[in-house]
Formats: sequence, C-alpha cells, structure tokens
Amino acid sequence: MKEVYITRLSKFLPNEPVENDDMESILGMVDGKPSRARTMILGNNKIKTRYYALDKEGKSTHTNAEMTAEAVRNLFDDKFPINRLQLLACGTTSPDQLLPNHAAMVHGILKCQPVELIAATGACAAGMQAFKYAFMSVKCGNTANAVSTGSEKFSAWMLAQKFEPETENLKNLAENPIIAFEKDFLRWMLSDGASAALFEDKPNEEGLSLRVDWVEIASYANNLDTCMYAGAVKNGDGSTKGWTDMTPEEWAANSVFSFKQDTRLLGKNIVPSGAQMWKDLVDKYNIDISKLTWFLPHLSSEYFRFRIDEEIARLGVHIPQEKWFTNLTRVGNVGTASPYFMLEELLNEGKLKKGDTIVMMVPESARFSYAYAHITVV
Repeated sequence: MKEVYITRLSKFLPNEPVENDDMESILGMVDGKPSRARTMILGNNKIKTRYYALDKEGKSTHTNAEMTAEAVRNLFDDKFPINRLQLLACGTTSPDQLLPNHAAMVHGILKCQPVELIAATGACAAGMQAFKYAFMSVKCGNTANAVSTGSEKFSAWMLAQKFEPETENLKNLAENPIIAFEKDFLRWMLSDGASAALFEDKPNEEGLSLRVDWVEIASYANNLDTCMYAGAVKNGDGSTKGWTDMTPEEWAANSVFSFKQDTRLLGKNIVPSGAQMWKDLVDKYNIDISKLTWFLPHLSSEYFRFRIDEEIARLGVHIPQEKWFTNLTRVGNVGTASPYFMLEELLNEGKLKKGDTIVMMVPESARFSYAYAHITVV
C-alpha cells in the first residue's frame, strides 16, 4: 500500500456573498409572506453570509456540474496539467438531474481525456465517500492520482415558486397556507458552492502536502429513522414513501422534491452517535488528543458546537475549542463541500505547518452517517 497525499485543494463560490437580510429577496417569499421561522433559524445557526448560484432575481447562474468543473479546473496548471488526471470522484446531495450521474456531467464539461468516474449521492457524507474512494484508489495503486469533489446547488430547490402548488393546495383545504417547518427550516440553512482535492502517491516537491492517514465512514441507519429527505414524504410510523410511488399531482401538492428535516430526530440523535464513533476511533487508533493540532467539525449550525463539545467531554475524548476550525458563518452550510472548504482554507491561507495533525468530522443527518479522517501535514 502506498502513502497518499493531498497536494492541492481548490474551491469555487458563485457570485457575491449573500447576507441574511437579502436571502428572501433572492429565494422569494412563499405565498408572498415573509417566513416566520427565518429569524429564529438564522439566530441559531449563526451564518452571516453564504453563496447562491442565482442572480438577484433568483435566476440560475451556474449548474452544480459547472461549479464542480470550475473547482476541478482550479487544481491544475502547466506544472500539473489536467491531462494527467486518472480518476474523478464526485459527491453531492443536489445533482442537476437523476441521470447521467453528477460525475459524468462534470467530466463532460471538463472535456479532458477518458478517466475513471464514480458519483456518490447522499447528504454531507457523500463528499467524504468520494474523498475515501479517491484515497483508496491511490492507496492500493489503482491510480497514481485522483480528484474528489464536494458540491451543492441547493438554492434552486429552495425557491419560493417551488412551494406555490402546495400553498394553493393548503388554501383549497381551508388550512393555514404556511409550509411546514420541516421544509422552511432548510431554506435558511443551505447554500451553494464546490471544492476539490487532488490526491497523489507522492508529496509536493515544494510546499506542504497533507498525508491522509485514514478515513472511516459508518452508517447508523440500522437503528435510526430517516431525518433529512427529498423526493419523498414521511409517514406517521417513520417510514417514507418515495416519489416513484406517487402521482405528479401528489408531487406538487406536497412539495415532494423540497429538502425536509425532522428537527426532533436531528436534535436527539445527531450528536450522541457521532461522539460515540469519535471515542471508538480514539481507542482504535490510539490517538493522543493532546497532540492533535486541528479539529475540523462540519457544523450544519453553530447550535451544535457546544452540544458536541459537551458530549465528547462526557465520553472522555474532549478536544479544546481552541483547536476547532470552521468557516460556517462566512461560507454557509454547503453540505458535501463544507469539509473541503475548511481544509482548503487551512492549506491555501497559510494556517498549517509541517507536523500539524488534523481530524475531520462530518456528520450526516439524512439517516445518520458519520465520516472521520486523520491527516498529517508533511
């Protein structure tokens, strides 16, 4: 098995940063009324700015695949041209279509030579699934290099116009025409962008590289119900009914393709399972937490910062807050791309030095998966 190094990281953020007071003017108001939940949700998540692949009128400026391709292009130059790329692994929650898959669409835009492809589609951990596939390909000698990406275009799913059929349906039923909190919640949580990592079997000749020591991913879906979902409705018993078993009329009347979050399940389960996995990994790899330099937790909301802090302290695997690094409040929650954004900022803005050690933690609430990676700066 070879050593594996991340030698380059890049990102693409569309358009100008969007401040909190400008969100609803771009996404629109459902039924023409301001959201009752927006201020509360933003107060909890503490996000100040984010990016949308939309103009100020809510019109699309980039597809997910276009943003991802731009991030990939930014990895390459004359010294390491894209014609040397051997594998492309792309993770996303929000592909532009069901088929062809996201990685194929990105490759089509890049128009480079034939390469091996894999697309991981899910929630936040899908970016780390692509990350691990690229890592393993280089590790076992299948390829000498690989690129993995995380990217999202959530904004198009959150436009007010997507909820208009449902609000009309609610009016016809003489109900209060306000979309459910589970749907409104994520309108103020998610944003757009793409990031990419280049893995190689040799470190950079000049400058720093990030040696990937291990990547661990686990699902807890065997014990926990669906929490975040799209293309489905959730039944009273916790099961889901997918869009393929519904009529087009039902799709529109229930905003079936919106992102939805069961916040009760989220609050109860997201922290304990991930903290227990961290404890198990500390024991498995005999990690000396006192020697850890950086902890990069993917936080969907600042609300979870101190809950995670308390839980890992309770389990005896506490990481002091001064070692934590996030950029959520400035970049927003970009799902699969967020772990990459943190790592990219540390490397490209000169925050790292040789010998630093990094742990990435990526929880996913779709049906509770978690990803961890350990990295050493060389």
